[in-house]
Amino acid sequence: MKKERTKQTFTRYSLINGGVIALGATLISPMALASNSINGGIWFNYENEIDSDTHDTTLGDVESETLILYIDNAPDGKPYSLSAEIRFGTGAFTRPTTNSTGDNFGFHKLEIGYKLSDTTQLTFGKTAVPFGFKTSNFWPGDMLLAGYGDQMDVGAKLSSSAGAVSYNLGYFHADDWGATSTDTMDDNGHWGSSTTYRKVKTFVADASIALSANHKVGISAQSGKLQDLTGTGSNDPDVQEISGSHSATAVYYQGSFDALGVKAEFMKASRTLPEDYVTSAALAEDEFDSDRAFLGLSYGMDDFSFYLDATMAKSDDTDTVKAFAPGVSYNYGPGWLYLEFLKQDGWVGANNNVGEGHYKAAYFTVDYYF
Repeated sequence: MKKERTKQTFTRYSLINGGVIALGATLISPMALASNSINGGIWFNYENEIDSDTHDTTLGDVESETLILYIDNAPDGKPYSLSAEIRFGTGAFTRPTTNSTGDNFGFHKLEIGYKLSDTTQLTFGKTAVPFGFKTSNFWPGDMLLAGYGDQMDVGAKLSSSAGAVSYNLGYFHADDWGATSTDTMDDNGHWGSSTTYRKVKTFVADASIALSANHKVGISAQSGKLQDLTGTGSNDPDVQEISGSHSATAVYYQGSFDALGVKAEFMKASRTLPEDYVTSAALAEDEFDSDRAFLGLSYGMDDFSFYLDATMAKSDDTDTVKAFAPGVSYNYGPGWLYLEFLKQDGWVGANNNVGEGHYKAAYFTVDYYF
């Protein structure tokens, strides 16, 4: 029997410091499953970088091959549950040099849930950071939201609701497992690396109110520390000093008008980099602030979905840069076919810095779930 699935979206390609890093994917995760289930899927992607001479010559590449396993356990009548997702292959979009496995596989999610009541749950492990929302586009993803569209960190969160109000409170000890991993798979390298710095000791709060059955507004905030991983400590190179900090706030809206969906978000982000990283990288400054904005439109028609994700970013020393990602998806039964395009005239770097740069690409993606 064909199982229902819910679509979640993650990052695809973003310009980082003038380059292109392929680190993202879309996951169609099973829902309405039996109490114990192991499900899976594959995806692969045709990509043509229109601005690249190499790809113009080769007419693009077929790449990002991936096997995904979903493991879920929710015993009837019990308050606890397990949910995990593990990806294998280059399309897992994980960096062997920065993840905890040292290879092209890893856990995107590995969480244990415990229901405290019908409306309240405690979740811990590697789980979604409750901040803003995920974008609707499949491959190009959150673009200039740059690391804030899909955050999967190791920690704990409390999720609850009371009437029209829902809220989340969380503490996330680090980006990923281990002492140096900064890999959350779909953050596109926007939170340092195993040789620069990582995000630690982050507190997160999110609250939203349903204005009606089809409209919701919310606000999110997070604040935490940054740990130096350069191994060049000013006092002791063996000590990974926590000498940096980060914070961000976002206000957002989600709504639908019959078949038309609308999502909007405005965000402010700030980052003060660790002292030893600033020195070793010879950076001219240690603090980077940026403003981000997102507008997403979608329209469903039978088995087709048409969508447009648009993002903008600016900083004190860079004017507003923009990115647009229109696309269409088709549900062919066991999976989806996607045709998408990405155009942007700027990027957000790993340090929360904003710069100018042009990039265009087209994608055709196939996935299949079982």
